[in-house]
Amino acid sequence: MASNVKVLVVDDEEDILELLEYNLQKEGYEVYKAKNGKEALDLALKVIPDIVLLDIMMPLMDGIQACQEMRKEPTLDGAYIIFLTARIEEYSEIAGFTAGADDYLSKPIKPGALLSRLRSVLKRKEKEADLEELDYGSLNIDRKSFEVTYKGEKIHFARKEFELLYMLASNPGKVFSRNDILDNIWGNDVYVGDRTIDVHIRKIREKIDPVLIKTIKGVGYKFELSN
Repeated sequence: MASNVKVLVVDDEEDILELLEYNLQKEGYEVYKAKNGKEALDLALKVIPDIVLLDIMMPLMDGIQACQEMRKEPTLDGAYIIFLTARIEEYSEIAGFTAGADDYLSKPIKPGALLSRLRSVLKRKEKEADLEELDYGSLNIDRKSFEVTYKGEKIHFARKEFELLYMLASNPGKVFSRNDILDNIWGNDVYVGDRTIDVHIRKIREKIDPVLIKTIKGVGYKFELSN
């Protein structure tokens, strides 16, 4: 049972809210509901959820905007955001991850698959708490506080960006293939395209020295300290 785990469910369709609330509460989750992005943002700042299930197409403020605003709030850094959407075009997936989403599920939502995904998320969060700090002088990556400091300045990273940077930086010189990255960062049960990885790498390079992340053509990426 997932006791004391707060889940914020955001959707403008009442039947979906009720379905997800029922199944989540059965598993012991503490459930909060919102019907649009603005309401979701206000509620998230009050309850500080562990997980946010966020629809994309909503009135007042859509899911992309809500996600972007949540990622600006330091108190919500630890929230794991999963987009729920009926739109299956690749561009909406890329837009979601660019906005700072951690995961992506297409409607219609199957409660069993969703609950399995959340269990994986919670296991991953538990493992994260046990990992240590990486210190490379100008670059410090603190896994416990989820903070990156570069040249004395704290830099904000979305969760997947942080996980990808940490994976590469914790193994300097090791080349990670795209499949390695997908398996370690998104898991086997989540489908994302190569463009999603490229977007995350690009955003990491924009925030720290881009030469630290090397592209190995036709293979993948590696972290390499600059001379």
